[in-house]
Amino acid sequence: MKVDFEKMGGLVPVIVQDNFTNKVLMLGFMNEEALKKTEETGKVTFYSRTKQRLWTKGEESGNFLTVIKILNDCDNDTLLIKVKPEGPVCHTGTDTCWGEKNEEDIMFLKYLQDFIEKRYKERPEGSYTTSLFEKGVNRMAQKVGEEAVESVIEATNGTNEGLIYEASDLIYHLIVLLTSKGLRMEDLARELKKRH
Repeated sequence: MKVDFEKMGGLVPVIVQDNFTNKVLMLGFMNEEALKKTEETGKVTFYSRTKQRLWTKGEESGNFLTVIKILNDCDNDTLLIKVKPEGPVCHTGTDTCWGEKNEEDIMFLKYLQDFIEKRYKERPEGSYTTSLFEKGVNRMAQKVGEEAVESVIEATNGTNEGLIYEASDLIYHLIVLLTSKGLRMEDLARELKKRH
């Protein structure tokens, strides 16, 4: 990766984004040495303009930023680093340096599918998800049907809370079925986007 450190006197701005929620967490600066250390350790390291030294985010608090991906912009003078944060990012104790909560409930579905895929690969004993995979696609499809019917019953004769509960069961079992077929929720999102 070619980064133009000369344009700003040896530093480049670094935008840090949560790889899972896509929230922008903070902005910092790096020199060549900070980038090299970040790449070597897998922990985001900045150049502190006030302290005139390298500092790894989390070196005092333990709230490290684990690197997932480093991207360079079109002018090669700004970095975007996608991370997995280990706790609050801001020194004030907030999730982001703008005081935002670093959460998006809808993104839990991606996490859930990742978790279910892990269950599919590892098949831990005593796991309900493992038992579904071991019973095969017919049982998984049957569970999707059962949960769909229960969702319809709650929608027509039940409560909103009941509908949320049953629809959550439906989504869970659908993700299990998709995972068994090598598919993801993102495949459904692409199909719906195409139709829109």
